[in-house]
Amino acid sequence: MEERTLILALALSLLFIVLSKLLLSFALKPKLNFPPGPWTLPLIGSIHHLGNHPNTHRALRNLSQKHGPLMQLWLGEVPAVVVSTPDVAQEILRNQDLNFADRHISTTVATVSFGASDIFFSPYSERWRHLRKLSMQELLTAARVRSFQVVREEEVARLVRGLAADAARGGGVAVDLGRRIGKLVNDVVMRCSVGSRCRYRDEFLDALEMAKNQLTLLSIADLFPSSRLARMVAVAPRRALSGRQRMERIIEDIIREHKEEMVVSAGDEVAAGKDCFVNVLLRLQKEGGTPIPITNDVIVVLLFDMFTGGSETSSTVMTWIMAELMRWPRVMAKAQAEVRQALKGKATITEDDIVGLNYLKMVIKETLRLHPPAPLGAPHRCRETCKVMGYDVLKGTCVFINVWAMGRDPKYWEDPKEFKPERFENSDIDYKGNNFEFLPFGSGRRSCPGINLGLANMELALASLLYHFDWKLPDGMSPKDLDMQETPGIVAAKLTSLNVFPLTHVAPLVGA
Repeated sequence: MEERTLILALALSLLFIVLSKLLLSFALKPKLNFPPGPWTLPLIGSIHHLGNHPNTHRALRNLSQKHGPLMQLWLGEVPAVVVSTPDVAQEILRNQDLNFADRHISTTVATVSFGASDIFFSPYSERWRHLRKLSMQELLTAARVRSFQVVREEEVARLVRGLAADAARGGGVAVDLGRRIGKLVNDVVMRCSVGSRCRYRDEFLDALEMAKNQLTLLSIADLFPSSRLARMVAVAPRRALSGRQRMERIIEDIIREHKEEMVVSAGDEVAAGKDCFVNVLLRLQKEGGTPIPITNDVIVVLLFDMFTGGSETSSTVMTWIMAELMRWPRVMAKAQAEVRQALKGKATITEDDIVGLNYLKMVIKETLRLHPPAPLGAPHRCRETCKVMGYDVLKGTCVFINVWAMGRDPKYWEDPKEFKPERFENSDIDYKGNNFEFLPFGSGRRSCPGINLGLANMELALASLLYHFDWKLPDGMSPKDLDMQETPGIVAAKLTSLNVFPLTHVAPLVGA
């Protein structure tokens, strides 16, 4: 009885605090010309409008079709605007890029991202500029990405051999291709980052999944960030912290092991893995002279970004690619024909073999159009109250760019729901942020710095899957019956497993 009374008292206290804050904020709110938006309720604002679809980007697209390309929402006490057309996206991401150069940091995101101290979520500042410059010049240059070609070739060959063994065993058991792809990409990223496969891989992926799941829905602390009580009772930040601490512990162990190896092999320039990301950072730490000190904390957050961003995005997109190819046999046949004609029966594939595969690149572009890995991007934050398209946007407003909606807008794309890679033939549309109807990696100052690494991790693997195997859906399933639902959350992965049968077409070289 006492426990129920305590819980009731706590709930009433929370309601009183939040309601009083909202009433005060509404009373003091200046009379500004906000963008149009749906009607709001006291306390929760616009949240009730988002409950009609499990995928937030779809719910926001439906609302924007009623209220306009720049739409105002209130997520609890947090003001938000949603951008749904290229012209408004260009205004924010190019014309007023500096004013929207911060990231919106919810309580849960702050917990996962080390207090927003990493590259993805750090506020726009000297420190962020130096971190980004460091990653672009030392870790993500085109030359360094190319230097890991052998790593990608070895790991893809390992994947192909495993799938060929599954095909040879038969027995009617389908493989979870999305899971295999996820492990492939994580192994590649780990080898590029730390010089070898990570014995902590499964534990790290489990911790990442735990932390990522807390970002699926807004917690009460995200809706009422000014309330200490809301932060105390919110569960998601605590679970996110648990997952992040497990990942942090693994990264710290890796750094310590590499420091010990560097001491043992001092002066040995041919030491294994000397060019991996962690060794580059440790060398810069030792030499000094960088604009900001390369502390252990800096190395931790940079490796965290590399492990999470580098793995999650590429594996998500690759799984969607294979799902769409299974769903559209015409496109699958055309992509396979291009790869097989170019390789002419070779038992192993190198990256040099796939340079001229133009249709393969169009398949990747078309998948990024239909399935951008972050359908709402990473939300921006308005740094100062300003005018956008004639409307007032408050300082501190969270800005969502609905990349998913713009990629499916019939005003800019013919037959937008169809998977038609040919639309990119003889087209200069790219994914580098210059075409605002197509922004899978963002645009402006906060665009994704890892495009080269992400694409390199996809192209050889995709070509190999198409070259070595034919693919069959289980139980006589029709291609159009393939489940294409998305997971909720900031990364829209395929909701259900991609279970398929590999049928070997060109056997891989054993031991390659």
